[in-house]
Amino acid sequence: MSHTLTALSVALPLASGWSVHSLWMRRRIETARRDPLTGLWTRDPFEERARKSLARRRQLAVLVLDLNRFKEINDTLGHAAGDAVIRATGQRLGQWAEEHAGVAGRLGGDEFAAVIPGCSIDKLGANLHALTARLDRPVPFGGRSVEVHASIGAAYYRTGAGELSTLLRRADEQMYRAKQRGGGWRIAQRLTVPEMRTVNGRRAGRRGTGGEAA
Repeated sequence: MSHTLTALSVALPLASGWSVHSLWMRRRIETARRDPLTGLWTRDPFEERARKSLARRRQLAVLVLDLNRFKEINDTLGHAAGDAVIRATGQRLGQWAEEHAGVAGRLGGDEFAAVIPGCSIDKLGANLHALTARLDRPVPFGGRSVEVHASIGAAYYRTGAGELSTLLRRADEQMYRAKQRGGGWRIAQRLTVPEMRTVNGRRAGRRGTGGEAA
């Protein structure tokens, strides 16, 4: 009996130590998969979670959004102001997605994406209207308010209606159309032949496609 107690007294601290180390490692790995500026998932972990949502949901909405004239903010107010705008946008989008049982990510630069569980087209429109109002609130920086305006595109998904890459492309197309008219949101309700020329599954003109910048 004494040998058993002695063995336990040695094993328990070791087990506890490994448990703490394992938890620490998991937290380190998760932190590395999140964008340090906004706290949102980076592209790969976001897409992993988005694909899981597609696999288990009958309908949902895939969103792509970016900020209008973001380069002007960096050029006129500096990169610190740009970082403040990106941080605020990511936090606002992340909170909105969480409120709708969804997931959000930062794809890079001022480009973000989100997936939320399905609802009717009318309800989705109301949700996007509320999101636009939230994202378009001025961001305080250096004793002043920085004007922010977002353009949002959404693709409405039903079971079997397309892969994530297709949905992101269609949402991206609608986001670009919203941007052309000055901001706001647009929904692609049906998945048809792409309306715009694409390169490697992305709308020509998006960063990384080799076309003109949007």
